[in-house]
Order: sequence, then C-alpha cells, then structure tokens
Amino acid sequence: MIAFVKDNVWWILLVLNYLLAVSAVITILLKNINPSKTVAYIMVLVFFPFFGLIVYYLFGQEYRKSKIFNRKDIANTNIIKSVGDNLRVEEKKFDHIDIDLDDKIKLIKLLKASDKSPLTLDNSVDILKNGEVKFERLFEDLKQAKQYIHLEYYIIKDDAIGTELLDIISEKAKAGIEVKLSYDDVGSKLSSTMKHQLNECGVEHFPFMPVAFSSLTGKSNYRNHRKIAIIDGTIGYIGGINVSDNYVNNSNKSKYWRDTHLRIHGEAVKVLQFHFLTTWEFVSDTKLDIKKIYFPEVDSNSNVAVQIAASGPDTDWANIMEAILTAINNAEDYIYLTTPYFIPNPQIISALQIASKVGVDVKLLIPKNSDSWVAENATNSYLDTLMEAGIEVYRYCKGFIHAKTMVVDDVFSTIGTCNLDNRSFNINFEINALIYNKKQSEILKNHFLEDLKDSECIDFESWKNRSKFSKLKESFARLWSPLL
Repeated sequence: MIAFVKDNVWWILLVLNYLLAVSAVITILLKNINPSKTVAYIMVLVFFPFFGLIVYYLFGQEYRKSKIFNRKDIANTNIIKSVGDNLRVEEKKFDHIDIDLDDKIKLIKLLKASDKSPLTLDNSVDILKNGEVKFERLFEDLKQAKQYIHLEYYIIKDDAIGTELLDIISEKAKAGIEVKLSYDDVGSKLSSTMKHQLNECGVEHFPFMPVAFSSLTGKSNYRNHRKIAIIDGTIGYIGGINVSDNYVNNSNKSKYWRDTHLRIHGEAVKVLQFHFLTTWEFVSDTKLDIKKIYFPEVDSNSNVAVQIAASGPDTDWANIMEAILTAINNAEDYIYLTTPYFIPNPQIISALQIASKVGVDVKLLIPKNSDSWVAENATNSYLDTLMEAGIEVYRYCKGFIHAKTMVVDDVFSTIGTCNLDNRSFNINFEINALIYNKKQSEILKNHFLEDLKDSECIDFESWKNRSKFSKLKESFARLWSPLL
C-alpha cells in the first residue's frame, strides 16, 4: 500500500484536488452569485489544479462573512439604538434640499431609506488636493484636539509621515486625550517598536481582521479600505489618502502622487463617528460606552449638504455603488469620473453608455500606468465599449492618480475610498461623502479639468488598432476581473 502511494502520489493528489474542486463548484453554484464571477471561479478550479483551490480558499469562501460580519451587523444595530436622535434629521431640512436639488433628490431618497446615512445640512467642507495639503491640515487639527482623536485607516505605516502622525497622537494620549486607532492588518505595517510606543503612551489600537501572513494576503477579502479621522466630534476627514510616504509629494520622491481628500466641519462628522464606533466595537471586541461628547452640537456657520454613504460585507445593500449609479442615471449635462481602478459591473457600464448616448458629456480619468498589471489590462478591456458610446477616456501621465471622485452637473460630487471595481462595490469596507453643493462641485470640476492637462485623451481609432497581443493580455486579465 505504501509503495502504491509512493508510486502514484501525483495522481492521488490530483484526484483529491478535483474532489475538493467539485465540492467547491457545487457550493459556488448553490450561492447563485453573479454568473461571471461563478464562471471565473469554476475556470480557475478546473484549469489550475491546486492553485485554483488556493485562490478559492483566499478569495471565494464567504463563511467568514456570514459568521463574523453577522456579529458586526448586530453590533451596528445596537449602536444605532444607542446614538438614537444624534443621527436623526428634521424633515423640514430634507424639504429644503428638495427645492434646491430638483431631480437629484432621488439620491437623497435612496440613502435616506437607511438609518445609517442621514442627510446633514450644517456643514462646511474643504476639498484637499494631495497628501501634503491633507497632512498639514490634519496635523494642525490633531494638535488642537481637546477631548479625543479617533482614527481608522486602511494603510498606516511608521515611515516618515506615519511616524509624525503617530508621535502626535502619542503625545496627545500622554496628555490625557482619548486616542483610538483602528488599522487594517493587511494594508498597514507598524513595527513592534512603534506599537510599544503607542501602548506606553496610552493609545488604544487594534488591527482589523488580523491575518497570519499579511505580506502574502495583499488581496485577501473583507479588508477595511476606509480612511477616517475624527477630532472632538466636530472635525472629520474622509477620502483616498492613507498614512504613508507614498501619498506625499516632496523633493525626495520621484513619482508624483495625485489624490483627493475632504475635511468636514459640522453635522456630517456625527455620521463618520457612528461608522468609526461600529468598527471599534468589532476590532476591540468590547461593548463601547457611547459618551455624549462623541456627538456634540456643532455650528459650522455654513450650509453644505452632505451624506455619508458606507458599504461593506455587513450591509444589506451596495450603498455607494447604488448612489453612483443613481447619480449617473440622473445626469443631464456632464459626468466627470476619476478612479485608479476601473473594473465596473454591467450596471455601471450600461448607465455610462446610455448617459453618453443621450447627450451627457461623460469623461473618465484613469492612470496611464497602474500599480497592478492585472488591473491595468482588465481596465483596458472595458475602454472600447465606452469610447464606442462617445465617452472620452483620459490617462493621467504626470504620475499615479489615486483619487476616487465624481462630479455631476455642478450640483453633486462624491469623494471617498470607493474604486469603480468589484472589490470596492461588494467585498471591502468603503466610505464616501456625497456632497450636494454648487460651489464644492465647481471646485472638484476645476480640479478634474486641471488634471486633464496632465493627461492624454485616448484616440479611439488608434486604440482599436493596438496589437493582438495587447488585446489577448486584456482578455486574459478580464477573465480574472470578477475576482479582483
């Protein structure tokens, strides 16, 4: 028997692989998920023995979602009950926005159906262009904190800019300020020395969904992709900029990084606070004491309407994707989209095509050179269908563009963490600010038009004549796009 096993070990392993693969295929079919995603997983399992099982184990199973995030959803509901009136919005405010925004009210109604995304009016906002501007403002606000600092980031590293931030919050914690830090265990990298410093200074910190080998699981599912900073419940930050030297442009850096962030002073910070607290209870595994100081009354001396839309494995609906889709469907004049990763679902593609065909000016800005070979080629495979519908596609040439923004009709804009891809829509935890304001929309529109000056517009005729090898690479990458 032992001799037989030794002589046929390869065939035994292969048979075992396909027995497990058949079981996995049956499980996938019974889930009734997106057909393209189903086909992609089946192809990987059938045509890539052993490797296919690894891919399915890392990316395809959802037992963690059903077991772990059901617990998080229950915690979210309990926190909603605790904060109660703090997130409630007066109907008269909603009626006022109805007059100002006309048809765009559908966006508000879409999210108003969720008790986690109330409309807020008493806000002033500042659109921050690039990391060096964001960190200057953030560090200034952190140093002025009087009661607490709450931070939640996908990437935080103890490099130069990260150490500066961590030193600031360490000093604030030593001075008696409450400091809570949540960071994603895959995206972030904190040395044991820095963690010791945080502990010694009294900074409470927890990783989100710890993994055994974070360096080997850069694309593992259910990561917390959000970037949130809250200071004393009155000032909040949200957007695409993580805490790392990669996000700051200075004389020591060769590659230019283009990004966008948002500073909010006002009522919308309460909603950011709610989302931070739900994550904090999850990562700390403790029952949080909801303090009154977490939801202070604030007068921003301004009247910018803002909604905070969040989505993730613990939400019933893809809130951000639905908001983007509704904005596209209601556009009348223009849609200007910026995203580093464009691997859209069929709904987004169809909505953009229809908008362009009925006369809406649709422009898409993506990086010329992505930081992911698969993502870049998968993105390229979608561009033909966009340009055929009259959509203008631009590729940013000055460096890498990481901003995740959209502006529509000088009325609506969004800044946040959500890319236009399957991972952001359905897998990771994301958060966006939806802004209903003419002045802020014009600012973001002007930023977009300035970025076009550093970009190249793809000529459709030349694009169609690219090599067959390029098209083959794109088609191969697109097979994987449902899994990205």
